[in-house]
Amino acid sequence: MRALPWRSGGSYPPALMKYSLLFAPTLRDDPADAEVVSHKLLLRAGYIRRVTSGVYDYLPLGLMMLRKVEAIVREEMNRAGAQELLMPMVQPAELWQKSGRWEKYGRELLRFADRHDHESCLGPTHEEVICDLVSRELRSYRQLPLNLYQIQGKFRDEVRPRFGLMRGREFVMKDAYSFHETEEDLRREYRNMYDTYCRIFSRLGLKFRAVEADTGSIGGKSSHEFHVLADSGEDLIAHCQSCDYAANVEMAESRRSSPVFADAPLYEVATPGITAADAVAAALGLPVAALVKTMLYRVVGGTHDGEIVAVCMRGGDQVQEVKLQRQLGATGVALASEAEISAVGGIVGYVGPQGLRCLILADLSLRGAVGMVVGANRAGHHTTGFSFTRDLGAIEWADLRTASPGDHCPRCNGTIDLSRGIEVGHAFALGRAYSEPMGVAYQGRDGKREVAVMGCYGIGVSRLVAAIVEQCNDANGIAWPTHLAPFTVALIGIGKSEAAQAAVADLYAQLNAAGIATLFDDRNERPGVKFRDAELMGLPIHLVVGDRALERGMIEIKQRGGEASEVELTDALAVVRALIG
Repeated sequence: MRALPWRSGGSYPPALMKYSLLFAPTLRDDPADAEVVSHKLLLRAGYIRRVTSGVYDYLPLGLMMLRKVEAIVREEMNRAGAQELLMPMVQPAELWQKSGRWEKYGRELLRFADRHDHESCLGPTHEEVICDLVSRELRSYRQLPLNLYQIQGKFRDEVRPRFGLMRGREFVMKDAYSFHETEEDLRREYRNMYDTYCRIFSRLGLKFRAVEADTGSIGGKSSHEFHVLADSGEDLIAHCQSCDYAANVEMAESRRSSPVFADAPLYEVATPGITAADAVAAALGLPVAALVKTMLYRVVGGTHDGEIVAVCMRGGDQVQEVKLQRQLGATGVALASEAEISAVGGIVGYVGPQGLRCLILADLSLRGAVGMVVGANRAGHHTTGFSFTRDLGAIEWADLRTASPGDHCPRCNGTIDLSRGIEVGHAFALGRAYSEPMGVAYQGRDGKREVAVMGCYGIGVSRLVAAIVEQCNDANGIAWPTHLAPFTVALIGIGKSEAAQAAVADLYAQLNAAGIATLFDDRNERPGVKFRDAELMGLPIHLVVGDRALERGMIEIKQRGGEASEVELTDALAVVRALIG
């Protein structure tokens, strides 16, 4: 039997379909505090309202959209073999202390004490809770593999919530956790979830990219982010124009040839008051690629905790601090103070690698560089003719720079480009990072105790609503894909005659009986107001019943953003069905 149109995505028709009964207050102008398109339009079209910083009410239209997205996520997760459960938002401190994240997670973790002085937190993620659950129930390898997921509210105390649903403090997330006997089985399920995510985002009609990413505060061995491509995205993605390589710039690799200039002996030149790389290059009549910047950092955490390290970078490049942290096995890095620079033999504004009393790292793009200009570690002076292999002793080479447009792809040697993206999903191969400290163990095939291998997979469900709007909008408002819109049809009555009122009521009944989600605008408003609200809300098909056309047995029909045409009233339902497909 053919599925009714309103069942697309698993949603059911809303109970209130007359505009006079619908709670959807629209705004004529953009709210002053809204910065991106999705934030502006979701507020203006009556989908959400702000409660406090980073926290929003979902009005009926907003909740319809949230449920439609949830339904598609749920269908695909179930299809992939995952099982849905629901875990508490409030999590006891002892679970986070057991994993070692109670202090490590940082101030985004909202901690509180109850009336018994028992410390807890509002869950930003659920690795600890799921591990605690599975550790108490897992006995044998025969119970593996296992993939459990939930769709639930989360809270992260963002220092600067912004952009509406794109970066809020309270949000709805799908988080899944898989447990396995072996790394090989984890890789199989990781691929299964990767493919599942691609199906979800494709069903939502999104242009997206899966990119290699840093594991961040979640940890683990490897991860992929899924980004919806949009100019408003907070993340920068490096991707190849010739192959499918893509990575967040925090992780992106790229290649370029080493700079080679005239080989000459070291020579110190006066550059009084000139410290910026481009200014030094201009003063010496050289391209900025001939300059080497030497940045000094203080290391936080890891085996180099508290040490000062030097990072050498080409003049026009930027240090990618996430790469530096990973290279050092650190939890953070910070630019060194003037006193710390002086302590290792440097001079602020004129730091060079020669003679520094600290670990020196250099970006791979400088390997083999000849005839470079570096700081002389003497105020007002630089040194020319510098060669890394000739003039520097111990050095550690690593990929430390931020990829730039025009670089070469590390996979196929194609050209790298950069795009903005909104992160809407993230998959992590965690290994035993949580299962080991949380005691997720079982009896293996040989009878011995084994620790489960783990993966986790998140999708920002509420963020997806905003991401869809970022890609689906125009000057008049939201432009939902037909299968996602809260109402498929905007039925607009503008006729004053009894015949027009009877015709629109009859058409509304026909659409309702056919299971086509319809918003009947029965308000006592001017036609322009009704048309504008239908466009703003993003309703895909507009039916207009007016006196003049009805005298000829016709009504007006148009797809949102398209040109209006007339059809016979008796054919209206068939035409709508054909447009829905």
